[in-house]
Amino acid sequence: MNWIPLTEEQQLAQITEQSKQQPVVIFKHSTRCSISSMAKSRLDREQAPEGAAFYYLDLIKYRGLSNKIATDFHVHHESPQILIIKNGECTYDESHNGISMEDIAQQVG
Repeated sequence: MNWIPLTEEQQLAQITEQSKQQPVVIFKHSTRCSISSMAKSRLDREQAPEGAAFYYLDLIKYRGLSNKIATDFHVHHESPQILIIKNGECTYDESHNGISMEDIAQQVG
């Protein structure tokens, strides 16, 4: 998996624009949570779908950025959480054990 680190608020504007050309997946990961670690491990072992960009956010280190994502994309904060952004809007979000590459592939396809 080629994660793009999400570390700065200005990247959210770039993600919004990028999502008009291709789906963007944001994975919000808690480095202190075993469920989050399992979800990330499952994603890392799977083949990512073509044509989507995958961003990784360490929400412990970047808590403020995590909160801004929830506000900007109108989703309730969860950890771990997957968001799929298309045309500037969150079209899909899932959390905890509901996170799967198969579901992501269906949503971005």
